[in-house]
Amino acid sequence: MEKTYIHRSPQPITPQYHKKAVNRSASPSFSAQLDEAIQDVRPIQISKHAKVRMEQRGISISKETWGEIGKRVNEAKGKGVKDSLVILKDAALIVSAKNQTVITALDREEAYSQIFTNINGTILIDS
Repeated sequence: MEKTYIHRSPQPITPQYHKKAVNRSASPSFSAQLDEAIQDVRPIQISKHAKVRMEQRGISISKETWGEIGKRVNEAKGKGVKDSLVILKDAALIVSAKNQTVITALDREEAYSQIFTNINGTILIDS
């Protein structure tokens, strides 16, 4: 019994067309777009009441932490949060995400004994 082989030229699996060249240098990188979005974040405001409470309770928050709070509150606002509890290492803040304003501030010891109402989001920051 004799075997017969048929030789065919290989056929491409994908259709024969040329993709348009994408000019990636014309579009900004993801990190550039993210940096631009972060720049658009409105800085956190502190109400008079919150300033007084922070002074009374000796609460001091670094500039970097304020920046992180601003970013996280803006993110929460994008998810529909109106008022949030921001828990820091040494303090707890009630922040209106709607207008990005700290409403009041408590130290962590005082926050343990409180019941927080009328908030619909919580943000934890360990710095």
